Amino acid sequence: MPKYRFHKLAAIVVLVGFAAWMVTGEFSSVGSASADNKPKAGEVEQPNTADAGKPKPTEAEQPKAALRTVAVITPPRRTYARAIRISGLTEADKRAVLATRVAGVIDKLPVKQGQRVKTGDLVLMLAAEEKLSAVSNAKQLLVQRQAELDAALRLMKTGNLPKLQLDTARSNLTLAQSHLEAAQAELDRNEVKAPFDGVIDRVPVELGSSVMQGGEVATILSLDPVIARGEVSERDLGYLKIGDKANVRLVSGQTVEGTVRYISRDASSATRTFRVEIAIPNPEGTIPAGMTAEIALSAQPTDAVMLPRSVVTLGDKGDLGIRAVDKDDKVVF
Repeated sequence: MPKYRFHKLAAIVVLVGFAAWMVTGEFSSVGSASADNKPKAGEVEQPNTADAGKPKPTEAEQPKAALRTVAVITPPRRTYARAIRISGLTEADKRAVLATRVAGVIDKLPVKQGQRVKTGDLVLMLAAEEKLSAVSNAKQLLVQRQAELDAALRLMKTGNLPKLQLDTARSNLTLAQSHLEAAQAELDRNEVKAPFDGVIDRVPVELGSSVMQGGEVATILSLDPVIARGEVSERDLGYLKIGDKANVRLVSGQTVEGTVRYISRDASSATRTFRVEIAIPNPEGTIPAGMTAEIALSAQPTDAVMLPRSVVTLGDKGDLGIRAVDKDDKVVF
């Protein structure tokens, strides 16, 4: 048989075989076995009766995550005093601007700037010739009225003076005393005296110059104690009380100790802070007013637990806190 006829016969056999395979319909793709298990359209999937009788596992029977073991320490307890640092200035305990009560010419000026004075010391006196004369006359009249009363008392004892005249003598003496007091008070209006112990800071007038009523003639400061004032925040206010100790470091480098003497209860409307005053002993007056100061306040000591910063963490809600172990040995935030 010729070779070409053999190839033709083989092709016819393959074609007939392929046609027979197509007629049978057995040409499903791989994976059709799993597809045959799915319910066809219009059919209902039947439950697996083999698994229907088995109970579902409860929550307690569910597999649990493995518990973790954590290290626990007991933090030490110590006495802790909150430190509050603020900036401030020194100022005088008292400050007074002295002025005249009447107009006149300065006749006496026994003080100068920087001089220390005591309460009641004369700072300035205006010329007052007429008032001095009035005081002198009032004193003489008082002496005369006293002598008249003494004579009336002697006559009264002998019965040679009516009681009415004795009463008149007593009234005259009382009136003379009133005149002297009035004359002296008028003279005192020409004087300016120190209202408290302190140092004369300013004297803007000179001897012989004329001043008007109410004119400023001197400024006096009381610097013992000297005051360091500052402002504390609303948060720190509750930690302070009158009598607390404070260290004050001056801009000059000097460090002194003082005591809290005043805490304001009315916040500044601008800064919402509260004024605090520290009294610092200054017997020599070496600490001036107006000096910049750094004030370190120590609040009342309290019992506290000392924790390292590394234990502070964030909770689920973003809050700062620490993790601890409760009575059931469970970690809580």
